[in-house]
Amino acid sequence: MSDPAIPCRSCGSTDLRPFLSLGKTPLADALVTAEQLDQTDPTFPLDVAFCPSCTLVQILEEVPPQQLFVDNYLYFSSFSDHLLRHSREHVEGLVANRGLNASSFVVELASNDGYLLRNFLPHGVKVLGVDPAPDQANAAREAGVPTIEEFFGVESARRIRAEHGPADVIIANNVMAHVPALNDFVGGMAELLADDGLITVENPWVKDLVDHGEFDTVYHEHLCYYSCTSVDALVRRHGMFLNHVEYFPDLHGGTLRWHIGKREQVSQAARRMLDGELAAGLTTFGYYADFAGRVESIRTGLRSLLEELKAGGATIAAYGAAAKGSTMLNYVGLGTELIDFVVDRNTWKQGKYMPGVHVPIRPVEALLDEQPDYVLVLAWNFLAEILEQQEEYRDRGGRFVRPVPTPEILP
Repeated sequence: MSDPAIPCRSCGSTDLRPFLSLGKTPLADALVTAEQLDQTDPTFPLDVAFCPSCTLVQILEEVPPQQLFVDNYLYFSSFSDHLLRHSREHVEGLVANRGLNASSFVVELASNDGYLLRNFLPHGVKVLGVDPAPDQANAAREAGVPTIEEFFGVESARRIRAEHGPADVIIANNVMAHVPALNDFVGGMAELLADDGLITVENPWVKDLVDHGEFDTVYHEHLCYYSCTSVDALVRRHGMFLNHVEYFPDLHGGTLRWHIGKREQVSQAARRMLDGELAAGLTTFGYYADFAGRVESIRTGLRSLLEELKAGGATIAAYGAAAKGSTMLNYVGLGTELIDFVVDRNTWKQGKYMPGVHVPIRPVEALLDEQPDYVLVLAWNFLAEILEQQEEYRDRGGRFVRPVPTPEILP
């Protein structure tokens, strides 16, 4: 495992303590074209560390953001029905609880293809998306969502505020984990937010990641893995407060929504989460110390299961050409000798190949066309949605394999 090469992205401490190494892996979203198959995919160390000073969990390597989120980024939020429902409910709740109307201003950071902000449009709420990925930003504009194509920080926050005024609501879903200049990003939110405004931030909870063995959530795009404790320390550094916490156990393997504001109004729910993390040991290195051993058990168990199935003559496909799928395939070592193909609903990914292992990506319809005996669910965070979509495949006798927390064939 490599030595810490950078200080903590939150507090600057150099006492980072590594606890997991996934080796050198390719960039999870750098899908390979047919023309690139004879080339060697670049790989980068993927080591995870804990900061005792502010409790933030983070990877040690830092790949340039342009390489991650502009050159190789093909994630479109609108391909998940579950996420679309979740986002619509989030917007409706904000409109009702905050009294948002035509005089309100809402900004979303990492707004992707406008999947969330477009829900404000029927209410007449003024919105602005900020996203550096060109294809996603163009898709958002086509959906009627004004979008600035750039990385967000203090400088861009000042420009937005000068042009549009302060934001009543800032939404940052599944982006704070992706930010290398973390204090610039959070400082930008503090700069843009109205004094009585609200920030909502969603990210997977590091407690679920560790407790459920969700090691495949680790990849180079995910620089940080948050607890309520680490978020509280981070936002207080910028004159803001973690005032409330919501928990969505069925979203992305366990997601928290943090409510942040400039006025300290800490709810009982937030207090319970902070106290619970302290009691569970999340603020100490010991909580993470045995994670690597449990991850290794998942690797050996999954590979043994799939090898046994293959040796018995079974055909095996996989579902979800997601970033977590790339980590799973490359760390476990699952290539075309075991996995025939991966399916994905995202048309931008179809016809390409998974990085590192070069397993081909096909449309979801291939499951019925080919009827493989087993399907490894790489996008297990959408398992319920996938099982519902693939009822016909299951009725024909197809079986799904879930890799975490323990590899198993689903009934």
